[in-house]
Amino acid sequence: MRLRYVPGQYQYLKNCEKAITDPEKRGYKLNKAFGNNNPIHVELGCGKGKFLRENAVKNPDINYFGFEKSVKVAYRCAKSTFENDPPNYYIVYSNGDILREVFDESSISRIYLNFSDPWPKPSHYKRRLTHKSFLEVYKFVLADKGEIHMKTDNNDLFEYSLEQFENDSWEFIMVTRDLHKSAYKEDNIMTEYEERFINEGKKINKLVVRKKNG
Repeated sequence: MRLRYVPGQYQYLKNCEKAITDPEKRGYKLNKAFGNNNPIHVELGCGKGKFLRENAVKNPDINYFGFEKSVKVAYRCAKSTFENDPPNYYIVYSNGDILREVFDESSISRIYLNFSDPWPKPSHYKRRLTHKSFLEVYKFVLADKGEIHMKTDNNDLFEYSLEQFENDSWEFIMVTRDLHKSAYKEDNIMTEYEERFINEGKKINKLVVRKKNG
């Protein structure tokens, strides 16, 4: 279902205590936003925030940032926040390609790429979040042994990503082409897309890779 534009969406995000807009213009790094030294996890493309919030509830000693580039989606995510939401997460209205600008080097422990746009045309592959240009950014902001967790229903994107990580010398921790029939299902937190795809009988691919030191 296509989300309709609601007047004042951006202003709502600017005024929402759980949202950060224009982080590159704030003059400080986001890893300082919580005022503590807890590990930082970042989700690129947080959608309506289900995965983001459930992780924040489950892991109160981890700080979460959910990036969302669509003002319509970020607005829907912010509108669904509540006063009793956990304090350890922020919605960030911005593109994930600014990570290097808004986080200190080696400051992020984990990055989640959940059901990213597959950009199926070869001429658009450079926009894929596992293209080598993005991997360079991730290596800059990830701490030593920092991880990337990726889930997708798109087999072409998954095979492409496996190749990109292998060519870039990342350490593979796990790979499955059917997450919900694997041993890794137990601790899995589903996104809104994931719930829909599972109901449609689709298989979910997942990989975890680790940044190598040096």
